[in-house]
Amino acid sequence: MRIGELAARAGTSTDTIRFYEKVGLVAGRRLPNGYRDFPPETVAWLHYVRTAQALGFSLAEISRNREQLRDAPDEAAALSALFREKIGVVDARMAELAALRAELAARVDTGCPLRAPSHAEDTAPHVGSSAGTRRT
Repeated sequence: MRIGELAARAGTSTDTIRFYEKVGLVAGRRLPNGYRDFPPETVAWLHYVRTAQALGFSLAEISRNREQLRDAPDEAAALSALFREKIGVVDARMAELAALRAELAARVDTGCPLRAPSHAEDTAPHVGSSAGTRRT
């Protein structure tokens, strides 16, 4: 099928399909007249790509996972393994964000939010002051 029909069936734009082709996520053959021709299974693949993106997978991850899924004897089990792996990444990121939030919260209403909180307040130079700076 031609790119316009593929875009309509997949609910995406022709520009998106061209980009996916450029990065190797989809492949079409060129007809003698220069038009792209995509196999029908590309529609299902594009639906998978969009769903995977909505679940937080990057295009690079989707591309890497494609090979794993293609070679897997049980696609559902392979997908579940990928999802478990992604959950671990999400959990780690959530922990990082929670630590960042705590750090930001500790600096709110401290007078100088860029200065390290608590014990370091006595030794850290205040932003904008000349303490701790050398004049030449």
